[in-house]
Amino acid sequence: MTCIVYAHPDCARHVTPPGHPERVERLAAVEAGLAGLAVERRYCPMGDEADVLRCHPARYLARVKDALPEAGWAQLDGDTFLSPGSFDAAMRAVGGICAAVDAVVTGAARTAFVACRPPGHHAERETAMGFCLFGTVAIGAQRALDHHGLSRVAIVDFDVHHGNGTQDLLWDEARCLFASSHQMPFYPGTGRVAERGAHGQMLNVPLRAGSGGAEMRAAYERLVFPALEAWQPELLLISAGFDAHADDPLAGLEWQAEDYAWLTGRLCDFAGGRVVSTLEGGYDLSALAASVAAHVRVLEERGR
Repeated sequence: MTCIVYAHPDCARHVTPPGHPERVERLAAVEAGLAGLAVERRYCPMGDEADVLRCHPARYLARVKDALPEAGWAQLDGDTFLSPGSFDAAMRAVGGICAAVDAVVTGAARTAFVACRPPGHHAERETAMGFCLFGTVAIGAQRALDHHGLSRVAIVDFDVHHGNGTQDLLWDEARCLFASSHQMPFYPGTGRVAERGAHGQMLNVPLRAGSGGAEMRAAYERLVFPALEAWQPELLLISAGFDAHADDPLAGLEWQAEDYAWLTGRLCDFAGGRVVSTLEGGYDLSALAASVAAHVRVLEERGR
Protein backbone atom coordinates (compact mmCIF):
# COMPACT_ATOMS: atom_id res chain seq x y z
CA MET A 1 0.00 0.00 0.00
CA THR A 2 0.95 3.62 -0.40
CA CYS A 3 -0.63 7.00 0.16
CA ILE A 4 -3.52 7.78 -2.20
CA VAL A 5 -3.77 11.36 -3.46
CA TYR A 6 -7.22 12.47 -4.61
CA ALA A 7 -7.59 15.40 -7.01
CA HIS A 8 -9.73 16.48 -9.94
CA PRO A 9 -9.52 19.08 -12.73
CA ASP A 10 -12.91 20.46 -11.67
CA CYS A 11 -11.20 22.05 -8.68
CA ALA A 12 -9.61 24.53 -11.09
CA ARG A 13 -13.09 25.63 -12.18
CA HIS A 14 -13.57 27.47 -8.88
CA VAL A 15 -12.24 30.81 -10.07
CA THR A 16 -11.86 33.72 -7.68
CA PRO A 17 -11.50 37.43 -8.62
CA PRO A 18 -8.07 38.79 -9.59
CA GLY A 19 -5.84 39.31 -6.56
CA HIS A 20 -7.74 36.85 -4.36
CA PRO A 21 -5.32 34.69 -2.33
CA GLU A 22 -7.35 31.47 -2.69
CA ARG A 23 -6.65 31.16 -6.40
CA VAL A 24 -6.43 28.45 -9.03
CA GLU A 25 -2.62 28.67 -9.07
CA ARG A 26 -2.56 27.01 -5.65
CA LEU A 27 -3.31 23.70 -7.39
CA ALA A 28 -0.18 24.00 -9.54
CA ALA A 29 1.85 24.63 -6.38
CA VAL A 30 0.36 21.53 -4.78
CA GLU A 31 1.19 19.50 -7.88
CA ALA A 32 4.77 20.81 -7.75
CA GLY A 33 4.98 19.60 -4.17
CA LEU A 34 3.68 16.16 -5.14
CA ALA A 35 6.10 15.74 -8.06
CA GLY A 36 8.31 12.71 -7.69
CA LEU A 37 6.49 11.24 -4.69
CA ALA A 38 5.55 7.57 -4.89
CA VAL A 39 1.83 8.03 -4.33
CA GLU A 40 -1.19 6.52 -6.04
CA ARG A 41 -3.24 9.11 -7.91
CA ARG A 42 -7.02 8.92 -8.14
CA TYR A 43 -9.68 11.29 -9.39
CA CYS A 44 -12.17 12.52 -6.82
CA PRO A 45 -15.68 11.26 -7.53
CA MET A 46 -18.45 13.83 -7.55
CA GLY A 47 -19.66 14.18 -3.99
CA ASP A 48 -23.07 12.91 -2.95
CA GLU A 49 -25.41 15.59 -1.62
CA ALA A 50 -26.44 13.11 1.09
CA ASP A 51 -22.94 13.44 2.52
CA VAL A 52 -23.20 17.24 2.54
CA LEU A 53 -26.51 16.90 4.37
CA ARG A 54 -24.77 15.04 7.20
CA CYS A 55 -23.45 18.49 8.22
CA HIS A 56 -25.41 21.20 6.39
CA PRO A 57 -29.21 21.56 6.11
CA ALA A 58 -30.91 21.23 2.75
CA ARG A 59 -31.87 24.92 2.71
CA TYR A 60 -28.20 25.91 2.87
CA LEU A 61 -27.23 23.51 0.10
CA ALA A 62 -30.02 24.94 -2.06
CA ARG A 63 -28.94 28.49 -1.26
CA VAL A 64 -25.39 27.83 -2.48
CA LYS A 65 -26.65 26.22 -5.68
CA ASP A 66 -29.11 29.04 -6.32
CA ALA A 67 -26.36 31.65 -5.88
CA LEU A 68 -24.15 30.25 -8.65
CA PRO A 69 -23.63 32.87 -11.35
CA GLU A 70 -23.87 32.14 -15.06
CA ALA A 71 -20.71 34.19 -15.56
CA GLY A 72 -18.33 36.21 -13.43
CA TRP A 73 -18.73 36.00 -9.67
CA ALA A 74 -21.30 35.98 -6.92
CA GLN A 75 -20.15 37.09 -3.48
CA LEU A 76 -21.33 35.21 -0.40
CA ASP A 77 -19.40 37.18 2.19
CA GLY A 78 -16.52 39.64 2.27
CA ASP A 79 -13.99 37.16 0.88
CA THR A 80 -15.98 34.11 -0.30
CA PHE A 81 -16.94 34.02 -3.96
CA LEU A 82 -18.73 31.72 -6.37
CA SER A 83 -17.93 31.31 -10.06
CA PRO A 84 -19.90 29.10 -12.46
CA GLY A 85 -17.73 26.07 -11.64
CA SER A 86 -17.52 26.54 -7.87
CA PHE A 87 -20.25 24.10 -6.88
CA ASP A 88 -18.71 21.26 -8.88
CA ALA A 89 -15.30 22.03 -7.40
CA ALA A 90 -16.65 21.97 -3.86
CA MET A 91 -18.51 18.73 -4.53
CA ARG A 92 -15.31 17.15 -5.85
CA ALA A 93 -13.71 18.07 -2.54
CA VAL A 94 -16.62 16.38 -0.74
CA GLY A 95 -16.32 13.34 -2.99
CA GLY A 96 -12.58 13.25 -2.44
CA ILE A 97 -12.76 13.28 1.36
CA CYS A 98 -15.47 10.62 1.35
CA ALA A 99 -13.52 8.39 -1.06
CA ALA A 100 -10.37 8.87 1.03
CA VAL A 101 -12.21 7.93 4.22
CA ASP A 102 -13.68 4.88 2.50
CA ALA A 103 -10.26 3.76 1.27
CA VAL A 104 -8.51 4.14 4.61
CA VAL A 105 -11.30 2.70 6.76
CA THR A 106 -11.66 -0.37 4.53
CA GLY A 107 -7.91 -0.98 4.39
CA ALA A 108 -7.35 -0.12 0.73
CA ALA A 109 -4.82 2.44 1.95
CA ARG A 110 -3.33 3.53 5.24
CA THR A 111 -3.01 7.22 4.39
CA ALA A 112 -4.61 9.62 1.90
CA PHE A 113 -4.37 13.27 0.91
CA VAL A 114 -7.18 15.22 -0.75
CA ALA A 115 -5.65 17.92 -2.96
CA CYS A 116 -8.80 19.93 -3.62
CA ARG A 117 -10.10 23.46 -3.37
CA PRO A 118 -12.08 25.38 -2.23
CA PRO A 119 -11.08 24.68 1.36
CA GLY A 120 -13.73 23.87 3.95
CA HIS A 121 -12.92 24.42 7.60
CA HIS A 122 -14.52 27.88 7.93
CA ALA A 123 -17.91 26.86 6.50
CA GLU A 124 -20.46 26.81 9.30
CA ARG A 125 -23.79 25.01 9.26
CA GLU A 126 -25.57 27.71 7.26
CA THR A 127 -22.78 30.18 6.53
CA ALA A 128 -20.15 30.25 3.80
CA MET A 129 -17.10 32.21 4.93
CA GLY A 130 -13.32 32.37 4.83
CA PHE A 131 -13.12 31.07 1.22
CA CYS A 132 -15.12 27.94 2.25
CA LEU A 133 -18.45 26.55 1.03
CA PHE A 134 -18.88 23.13 2.68
CA GLY A 135 -17.26 21.70 5.81
CA THR A 136 -15.22 19.09 3.99
CA VAL A 137 -13.29 17.56 6.89
CA ALA A 138 -16.38 17.46 9.12
CA ILE A 139 -18.29 15.74 6.32
CA GLY A 140 -15.50 13.15 6.13
CA ALA A 141 -15.67 12.59 9.88
CA GLN A 142 -19.44 12.11 9.77
CA ARG A 143 -19.08 9.62 6.94
CA ALA A 144 -16.62 7.59 8.99
CA LEU A 145 -18.98 7.64 11.97
CA ASP A 146 -22.35 7.20 10.29
CA HIS A 147 -21.56 5.21 7.14
CA HIS A 148 -18.72 3.05 8.45
CA GLY A 149 -19.88 2.81 12.05
CA LEU A 150 -16.71 4.02 13.74
CA SER A 151 -17.14 5.13 17.32
CA ARG A 152 -14.13 7.44 17.82
CA VAL A 153 -12.74 9.78 15.18
CA ALA A 154 -10.33 12.68 15.66
CA ILE A 155 -9.66 15.78 13.57
CA VAL A 156 -6.50 17.85 13.95
CA ASP A 157 -6.52 21.25 12.25
CA PHE A 158 -3.10 22.89 11.94
CA ASP A 159 -4.17 25.69 9.59
CA VAL A 160 -3.08 29.10 10.91
CA HIS A 161 -6.75 30.11 11.21
CA HIS A 162 -9.12 28.49 13.66
CA GLY A 163 -11.43 25.90 12.12
CA ASN A 164 -14.59 27.63 13.28
CA GLY A 165 -16.73 25.81 10.74
CA THR A 166 -15.55 22.37 11.81
CA GLN A 167 -16.14 23.37 15.42
CA ASP A 168 -19.66 24.57 14.61
CA LEU A 169 -20.58 21.49 12.58
CA LEU A 170 -19.29 19.03 15.18
CA TRP A 171 -20.10 20.92 18.38
CA ASP A 172 -22.69 18.32 19.41
CA GLU A 173 -20.87 15.26 17.98
CA ALA A 174 -19.71 13.25 21.00
CA ARG A 175 -17.88 10.72 18.83
CA CYS A 176 -15.38 13.19 17.32
CA LEU A 177 -12.47 14.91 19.02
CA PHE A 178 -11.57 18.20 17.33
CA ALA A 179 -8.20 19.80 18.07
CA SER A 180 -7.18 23.08 16.43
CA SER A 181 -3.94 25.01 16.73
CA HIS A 182 -4.12 28.53 15.34
CA GLN A 183 -2.75 32.04 15.59
CA MET A 184 -4.72 34.10 18.09
CA PRO A 185 -5.98 36.82 18.18
CA PHE A 186 -6.71 36.46 14.50
CA TYR A 187 -9.40 35.71 11.92
CA PRO A 188 -12.10 34.43 12.43
CA GLY A 189 -12.03 35.42 16.10
CA THR A 190 -13.03 32.04 17.51
CA GLY A 191 -10.88 29.28 18.99
CA ARG A 192 -10.57 30.26 22.63
CA VAL A 193 -9.49 27.61 25.12
CA ALA A 194 -12.89 27.85 26.81
CA GLU A 195 -14.66 26.65 23.64
CA ARG A 196 -14.89 22.97 24.56
CA GLY A 197 -17.86 21.56 22.64
CA ALA A 198 -21.09 20.14 24.00
CA HIS A 199 -19.28 17.08 25.34
CA GLY A 200 -15.89 18.55 26.19
CA GLN A 201 -14.54 17.01 22.99
CA MET A 202 -12.94 20.13 21.50
CA LEU A 203 -9.43 21.34 22.19
CA ASN A 204 -8.33 24.79 21.05
CA VAL A 205 -4.62 25.63 21.18
CA PRO A 206 -4.01 29.34 20.50
CA LEU A 207 -0.51 30.35 19.39
CA ARG A 208 0.86 33.86 19.59
CA ALA A 209 1.87 35.77 16.48
CA GLY A 210 5.58 35.44 15.77
CA SER A 211 5.90 32.01 17.35
CA GLY A 212 7.58 29.27 15.34
CA GLY A 213 8.14 25.56 15.17
CA ALA A 214 9.57 25.22 18.67
CA GLU A 215 6.46 26.71 20.27
CA MET A 216 4.21 24.60 18.06
CA ARG A 217 6.02 21.39 18.94
CA ALA A 218 5.87 22.15 22.65
CA ALA A 219 2.13 22.91 22.47
CA TYR A 220 1.37 19.69 20.63
CA GLU A 221 3.49 17.61 23.00
CA ARG A 222 1.83 19.21 26.01
CA LEU A 223 -1.79 19.36 24.86
CA VAL A 224 -2.74 17.72 21.57
CA PHE A 225 -0.85 14.43 21.67
CA PRO A 226 -2.03 13.56 25.20
CA ALA A 227 -5.61 14.29 24.13
CA LEU A 228 -5.24 12.00 21.13
CA GLU A 229 -3.67 9.30 23.28
CA ALA A 230 -6.61 9.46 25.67
CA TRP A 231 -9.17 9.51 22.82
CA GLN A 232 -7.73 6.46 21.03
CA PRO A 233 -9.24 7.36 17.64
CA GLU A 234 -9.95 4.70 15.05
CA LEU A 235 -9.31 7.25 12.28
CA LEU A 236 -7.50 10.59 12.29
CA LEU A 237 -8.33 13.36 9.84
CA ILE A 238 -6.13 16.40 9.26
CA SER A 239 -7.22 19.85 8.13
CA ALA A 240 -3.91 20.56 6.43
CA GLY A 241 -3.55 24.30 6.08
CA PHE A 242 -0.02 25.43 5.29
CA ASP A 243 -0.48 29.13 6.02
CA ALA A 244 1.39 29.00 9.34
CA HIS A 245 4.54 28.95 7.18
CA ALA A 246 6.84 31.90 7.79
CA ASP A 247 6.49 33.07 4.16
CA ASP A 248 2.70 33.09 4.07
CA PRO A 249 1.33 36.58 3.38
CA LEU A 250 -1.92 36.22 5.35
CA ALA A 251 -0.63 35.30 8.79
CA GLY A 252 2.10 35.75 11.36
CA LEU A 253 3.39 32.37 12.52
CA GLU A 254 6.92 31.26 11.66
CA TRP A 255 6.71 27.56 10.79
CA GLN A 256 8.99 25.92 8.21
CA ALA A 257 8.42 22.93 5.92
CA GLU A 258 10.30 20.66 8.32
CA ASP A 259 7.79 21.54 11.05
CA TYR A 260 5.01 20.12 8.88
CA ALA A 261 7.05 16.96 8.33
CA TRP A 262 7.59 16.54 12.08
CA LEU A 263 3.95 17.18 12.93
CA THR A 264 2.68 14.83 10.23
CA GLY A 265 4.92 12.05 11.47
CA ARG A 266 3.76 12.45 15.05
CA LEU A 267 0.10 12.51 14.01
CA CYS A 268 0.62 9.27 12.09
CA ASP A 269 1.51 7.64 15.42
CA PHE A 270 -2.19 7.69 16.32
CA ALA A 271 -5.25 5.82 15.03
CA GLY A 272 -3.04 2.91 14.02
CA GLY A 273 -1.59 5.15 11.34
CA ARG A 274 -4.95 5.48 9.56
CA VAL A 275 -4.80 9.11 8.47
CA VAL A 276 -6.77 11.16 5.93
CA SER A 277 -5.56 14.70 5.21
CA THR A 278 -7.32 17.41 3.23
CA LEU A 279 -5.96 20.70 1.91
CA GLU A 280 -7.03 23.90 3.62
CA GLY A 281 -4.99 27.15 3.44
CA GLY A 282 -1.53 28.11 2.23
CA TYR A 283 -1.14 31.19 0.06
CA ASP A 284 2.55 31.66 -0.71
CA LEU A 285 2.95 29.34 -3.68
CA SER A 286 6.57 28.35 -3.05
CA ALA A 287 5.94 27.73 0.64
CA LEU A 288 2.80 25.77 -0.22
CA ALA A 289 4.72 23.50 -2.61
CA ALA A 290 7.49 22.87 -0.09
CA SER A 291 5.07 22.25 2.77
CA VAL A 292 2.86 19.89 0.76
CA ALA A 293 5.97 17.96 -0.27
CA ALA A 294 7.06 17.63 3.36
CA HIS A 295 3.58 16.61 4.52
CA VAL A 296 2.75 14.09 1.81
CA ARG A 297 6.25 12.57 1.81
CA VAL A 298 5.66 11.52 5.39
CA LEU A 299 2.16 10.26 4.57
CA GLU A 300 3.68 8.19 1.75
CA GLU A 301 6.39 6.76 3.99
CA ARG A 302 3.94 5.90 6.74
CA GLY A 303 1.42 4.52 4.26
CA ARG A 304 3.66 1.72 3.01
